[in-house]
Amino acid sequence: MAARMWMLRTVLQRSSPRTLRPRCIPSSQAISKLFSTSSHSNYTDKPRFPGAINCEFIEEMDFVDPSDPQGIIPVYRVMDRNGKILNEEHDPKLDKDMIVDMYKKMTLLNTMDRVLYESQRQGRISFYMTSYGEEGTHFGSAAALDPEDLIMGQYREAGVLMWRGFTLTEFMSQCYANEHDVGKGRQMPVHYGSKKLNFVTISSTLATQMPQASGAAYAIKRQGKPNCVVCYFGDGAASEGDAHAALNFAATLDAPVVFFCRNNGYAISTPTHEQYRGDGIACRGRSYGMLAIRVDGNDVFAVYNVTKKAREISVSQQRPVLVEAMTYRIGHHSTSDDSSVYRSLKEVNYWDKEDHPISRLRYYMENNEWWNEELEKDWKKEARLQVMKAFSDAEKALKPSVKEMFKDVYKEMPKHIEEQCKECLEHVAKYPHEYPVDIYAK
Repeated sequence: MAARMWMLRTVLQRSSPRTLRPRCIPSSQAISKLFSTSSHSNYTDKPRFPGAINCEFIEEMDFVDPSDPQGIIPVYRVMDRNGKILNEEHDPKLDKDMIVDMYKKMTLLNTMDRVLYESQRQGRISFYMTSYGEEGTHFGSAAALDPEDLIMGQYREAGVLMWRGFTLTEFMSQCYANEHDVGKGRQMPVHYGSKKLNFVTISSTLATQMPQASGAAYAIKRQGKPNCVVCYFGDGAASEGDAHAALNFAATLDAPVVFFCRNNGYAISTPTHEQYRGDGIACRGRSYGMLAIRVDGNDVFAVYNVTKKAREISVSQQRPVLVEAMTYRIGHHSTSDDSSVYRSLKEVNYWDKEDHPISRLRYYMENNEWWNEELEKDWKKEARLQVMKAFSDAEKALKPSVKEMFKDVYKEMPKHIEEQCKECLEHVAKYPHEYPVDIYAK
């Protein structure tokens, strides 16, 4: 120790006065303290690096192993596959009418999906995406939100809209792009949106809604509103660069947003084991500095509990929360996909027959004597009639007027757009037999 102190003092004394003034020379006590602290094998102080928090010094190399079972995130659930509540303390105690309504809407969505899927296969609409197997994530989460919370969906959240009041007629009108479509026929089918229901219009581009959600949530925070943004996305979208930007911005800005990931196992056509090497999506929460939880997406009560709590945290603490709902996409990704290429029929049948969110909720209702085969039969008939009526009306309705093509870009239509509109209408009027004018509104 004496030799070290002598060497350090020699260096200090030889330093130029311009670079090191005498008053900067440490005292003997300070130098002794410095060396005595550094010589201990067990450090009593914590690392103070600004880039890491709550870490400790160690003296052995210990690489973090992602396969370590201690780091695996569990899946929260409330009821088993037979509809039995596992822990009464976690039963959300929803009333009978709400649960039956939830079940009816889940099956109504399922019926609508079947009709519109076949409609696309018959060439009546250009595109469609079903929600088979993921209904629990829709209704469990939607029921736990405030109507004023802003929803930013991906493209498989029709059930969220249905719970908020989007009608069968509005769904059908959008897919058929008729004159009753609030989007006036300017979007692909299933790209829904509703200003009155606080549901931002869906974009085709994957993950584009995620950074938008962080920005919208920050705006809500600045305005002091007691609400949050709920951003739905899939495991495939989580692999996009926009996902990183969104999660990072939300965390650093303490934005009140709930990121709700529907991890259905396959994205568009890529199994999750080929997408990432980590333990799903929830594990990313820690790296971004946000609370995260994994939930059984086929358990509508578990999804309800988690979403309700995540929303409460997000609004009261003004911070983002990451929810990963584990589920399974029973249908094809879309009508442009053939899932038999990348997964087996046996696998699909298991999730369809053994672990379906609709079946699980039905078991729960039957266990409580709220539902039976006769009620099921009557409801299936009624649901089919409702869907077919909306389907028939939407298909018969006229397409939006050609004039709509020139509107809504500017608050007031500029002169050059007016001239283009006039020229278009005059051209169609001059050659009416060259265009299907009868199917368009005037």
